[in-house]
Amino acid sequence: MHGAWGRCRIRDMSQVKLQVALDFVELSRALAVAQAAVAGGADYVEAGTPLIKSEGLDAVRRLREAFPTHTIIADLKTVDAGRIETEAAAKAGANVVTVLGVASESTIRECVEAGRHYGCLVAVDLVNVPDPLDLARRAEELGASWLDVHCAIDAQMQGLDPLELLRRIRMVTKLTLAVAGGINSESAAAAAEAGADVIIVGGAITKAVDPRKAAADIRRAIDTRKPVATELFKRVSAGDLREALGKVRTSNISDGAHRQPSLAELRPLGPGQFACGPAVTVRTVPGDWAKSVEAIDMARSGDVIVIDAAGRPPAVWGELASESALNKGVAGLVCWGAVRDTADIRRLGLPVWTRHVVSHAGDPHGLGEINQPIEIAGQRIRPGDWIVADDDGVIVLPRERAVEMANRAADVLEAENRTRAEIRDGHSTLAKVINLLRWEKKGRGGPDVG
Repeated sequence: MHGAWGRCRIRDMSQVKLQVALDFVELSRALAVAQAAVAGGADYVEAGTPLIKSEGLDAVRRLREAFPTHTIIADLKTVDAGRIETEAAAKAGANVVTVLGVASESTIRECVEAGRHYGCLVAVDLVNVPDPLDLARRAEELGASWLDVHCAIDAQMQGLDPLELLRRIRMVTKLTLAVAGGINSESAAAAAEAGADVIIVGGAITKAVDPRKAAADIRRAIDTRKPVATELFKRVSAGDLREALGKVRTSNISDGAHRQPSLAELRPLGPGQFACGPAVTVRTVPGDWAKSVEAIDMARSGDVIVIDAAGRPPAVWGELASESALNKGVAGLVCWGAVRDTADIRRLGLPVWTRHVVSHAGDPHGLGEINQPIEIAGQRIRPGDWIVADDDGVIVLPRERAVEMANRAADVLEAENRTRAEIRDGHSTLAKVINLLRWEKKGRGGPDVG
């Protein structure tokens, strides 16, 4: 038996424990952050599922070597072959292994029996369990020692958190109760108050510029039961969407949305422009500026007016429309067509993205529609879809996915912050930090499609 595993069995701990989840795919990066997190006060060290899938159980062996007296968790998320996987992880040095609660009861029991034989405990992960309270009640009978109340990453991106479920499960079990899912220095205190014995933290430590300080802040929040303010590692709901989008850029949104492209051929009038807000859509013909101007009256403060003018001149927007839009509080203009008076628009400060700049306008015939779906550069835009625009272009967030896309963009930004710190601290290169050669696509045959 390794380290302090015996302290983890039931709720007899004098102190809520902090567990760092190393969800890396590179072992060297995981080890470096683990050292910093332990120095900052982390009690338990977890080889995260991505790390084990990437590096195998050598990740557990290396963590055991590095932290001989610490509790090591192997987050296997076993769903079958429980005996084999638990035995292998225990022999590698794990004190605790995880099995999915959606696995069969026979698999959970096999994990437990193997754990008893080889000296490690079993944690049942309640992620996506249809009736987590029922399983929590039965977990002790199955032989489990821990329950993991786990708000999955994809659920976090939709603005969900695990604390309400944690409170309910605390009422039905005396097993060690661990909680995971977007916990940071502001929410760790609430997690402790809600009944957690172990608080599992991933990104708020592993993506921090200074993981040691991040761990220390979370440790302090747990011990004092007082939140420690943070600007990062927060996941938002619809009410915080504008603030969240103001902290990221279109490149972050694109990366988080599987490389979604921006609207092609739209460029800002000047450098450093930024705008975000719900779309007020306009469909008109080249040069007919009536609907473009009328849309200002329909816009609310913070909206972005998006004009489809067939991508051609004459201009449908100019200085006076910009003056009017600013008075209304419009956040910006996107014009799939042409604008003019650009020097005056830059002086006024209205952020504008356009396909063409010309000197001539058309006449106000009133053709077109306001707040109907339009299509620009092959992408559909509906009224209320969110628009984010900066130096790199204009990107569309469908309204039903805007919260998720904003949270995924924040996650990308946080990961980049950590990578940037590793480049600077180690005087290294990007290729070396992310071990780029290892992940290059090697020559491999594709599927036989006949």
